[in-house]
Amino acid sequence: MASPWKRTACVAFLALCCCCLRSGALPWDTVAKGSPGEDSGCEGHQVDACGVCEGDGSSCEVVSGTFSRSTLSVGYHKILEIPVGAKNIKIQELTKSRNYLAILTRDGESVISGSWAIDRPGVFFAAGTQLTYRRPNEIRSRAGESIAAPGPTTQELHVYVIYQQPDPSVSYQYILPRVTTHNSQPAPPSHILPLGETMGLHTIEGEGFSLLDNNGNENSHPNQVPSDPLLSPTTESPGAQVGPEQLSPYGWKRTGSTLCSATCGTGRHQSVFSCVELETSVPVPDSLCEHTQRPVPQEEDCNTQLCPAFWDVGEWSECSKSCGPGTQHRQVLCRQPLANGSVVPAGPRRCRHLEQPETSASCQLKICSEWQIRSEWTSCSVPCGVGQSVRDVKCVDNLGDVVPDEDCNMKLRPEDLRNCDMGPCARSWFFTHWSDRCSAECGEGIRSRTVVCLMNHISSLPLEGCGDERPDDRMPCDLGPCQHKPDWYTGPWGQCSSECSTGTQSRSVVCLLHSNGSFEVAPPSDCAHLPRPADTQQCHLKRCGAKWYVTEWSSCSRSCEGGYQVREVRCLADDMTESRGCDPFLMPEDREECNTQPCVPEIDESCQDMYYNCNVVVQASLCVYSYYRTACCASCRRVSGREGGLPRR
Repeated sequence: MASPWKRTACVAFLALCCCCLRSGALPWDTVAKGSPGEDSGCEGHQVDACGVCEGDGSSCEVVSGTFSRSTLSVGYHKILEIPVGAKNIKIQELTKSRNYLAILTRDGESVISGSWAIDRPGVFFAAGTQLTYRRPNEIRSRAGESIAAPGPTTQELHVYVIYQQPDPSVSYQYILPRVTTHNSQPAPPSHILPLGETMGLHTIEGEGFSLLDNNGNENSHPNQVPSDPLLSPTTESPGAQVGPEQLSPYGWKRTGSTLCSATCGTGRHQSVFSCVELETSVPVPDSLCEHTQRPVPQEEDCNTQLCPAFWDVGEWSECSKSCGPGTQHRQVLCRQPLANGSVVPAGPRRCRHLEQPETSASCQLKICSEWQIRSEWTSCSVPCGVGQSVRDVKCVDNLGDVVPDEDCNMKLRPEDLRNCDMGPCARSWFFTHWSDRCSAECGEGIRSRTVVCLMNHISSLPLEGCGDERPDDRMPCDLGPCQHKPDWYTGPWGQCSSECSTGTQSRSVVCLLHSNGSFEVAPPSDCAHLPRPADTQQCHLKRCGAKWYVTEWSSCSRSCEGGYQVREVRCLADDMTESRGCDPFLMPEDREECNTQPCVPEIDESCQDMYYNCNVVVQASLCVYSYYRTACCASCRRVSGREGGLPRR
């Protein structure tokens, strides 16, 4: 029979482990499958849904269901609340859609795709677990979004669907452990996981522990090593004393380590020490060990292997065509995660272990509009001859609505206008009345009329084929002999006055008397009652191109002893606009010297200085005043002479 102290320790340990389960301190994968690197002890046996070897599934509860709605308002809609301690979480969109999955904490803090920001697929850490978010982008894939997490969760998570497309459908499943409390009876051993293999967030190196059945008897786990009876207090005689040299049967032992802070690329974890029975290495409550002797946890590197490279997939581009089959592209790059959490580009060979996603795909936004013939050809526009026939052709979209012609392929547009031949028409010569005026005011002249071959019905198209008997369109006329009739006669135009650009040409204009075929020169007054023809006109032989133009010279700056005069020079094109086409070496001078003769002072006996200090007047520039100019006439005149202000002889 097991000793009372051992039964007490086991019950206390079971209560402690149940508390750990309720707080989410035990990783579900570890509880179900055993610690990494340890033998689960279930080779060749069935594992139930809870991960228990030969279990009946009673140690956990599987929660699953499906959320589906036909229509919702656009935005976030909560579909599930995942409680603390949930494990093996699987959330799957049943069909691919434009909806998105999102996860927030109970306090509304974003974990995945919160605050109207859609996250890229990847790995996220929250609520004490790792969440893997996937979004298949391949065109051929029909799978929707999914979120998976091993758990257990240390926070309540709320799952949302971001509604954008009708008929969202999401399935979910997670596992909750069934635990006992201090006041409840422990479950049968077959329902209990081998807690000796797990505890908290670390693995334990012990091999087993004992439980109490409903009658208070000890049930040993198959892997448990029996305790040494010599160390059991129940084997001692009443009143026996333990000597000072006898050590405590419990002590601290490294039983595992915390989860690594990174799955790859070098993370950190801490060693975990637990209170165990030294002889059997069975975990016992920490209160049985001396807390002052508990070793300080040490940090160590873990998962030092290089993180695998992955394909970073960009968003699809716009479809190359607004309707009908087109192509869209996206950028696919191989990227390598580093230990510091950053991601850098890598060569494609780093991702050769993965199938490269497609970089281009076919797309079709809508069915292109098409041409539709909506009427038959109309009758010919003429009863005979060549006319035209029309029909109604419209561009129609896939809904049957008429749209602008630009929405259809103009190269494929059916004809809506064609010629039609109704056979030959009867044709006749049509002519106007003879003109009332003769071409000559005296003597012989001609009269004219217009003759045209037309169809004998209303038409604006002249046609050939009226026959060779064309009516005359000219006839002679005679208004009588000319008797000394005066008239202006002109000679040929003379030569143009300019070789290029605009010039002038002239001709002779004389008044002649016409009398029976002879002409006689008459004075211009005899023809004054008739309009006189022009004897000059402008002429233009060719374009001159750019030429230099100058103005008149300005007046000389000095009247003697050398001054200068200036003029403006410009290069102008034929249209009198500024040009750069003139030869710079032929540019006329725009400045030249003038009045180079010496200056002869004009002697004025009356112009003398009245004061001896007139030089002061000059220095003070007082000569501009008439008083000083008179009082210091000679000095002021000398200054004015040097400045060119006085006349010279």
